Amino acid sequence: MGVSGCGKSTVGEELADKLSIPFMEGDKLHPASNVEKMAAGMPLTDDDRWPWLDLVGAQLHKGFEAGGIVISCSALKKSYRERLRDACGGPLAFVYLEGSEALLTERMGARTGHFMPLSLLKTQLATLEVPTSEPSVVTVSIDATPDEITENALKGLSAL
Repeated sequence: MGVSGCGKSTVGEELADKLSIPFMEGDKLHPASNVEKMAAGMPLTDDDRWPWLDLVGAQLHKGFEAGGIVISCSALKKSYRERLRDACGGPLAFVYLEGSEALLTERMGARTGHFMPLSLLKTQLATLEVPTSEPSVVTVSIDATPDEITENALKGLSAL
């Protein structure tokens, strides 16, 4: 979990591979209206996010019942994470990918083909409620290679 550009998809895929469980890209669960809104540079509201979070939660529940899943999801607010915890039906851990605004700006500016414009980074950072005091959260700095980030996430998860 984390703001756009932090590496949720890349790290999520690697984590799932190393854990031998499926990976799901949470952005693919957004309704078209959410994607269009973000692509137009408009931030999502809670009302926009609730149906999407419910879809993510349903996939977490299915994944839990099937033996595990990794899903990339911004989960920016504590209330979003609580909704996902309630939907999962079992233990749920979050890997919070933490980075400076400068590093996130650099990464978002360098990527191509993604619907999320750089202009929304500031609104995501303003919305973010840092989860470090919550249970079952592993915080990992993104100021490293994807392999190092994944290894740090795995170490943190194994310590839970």
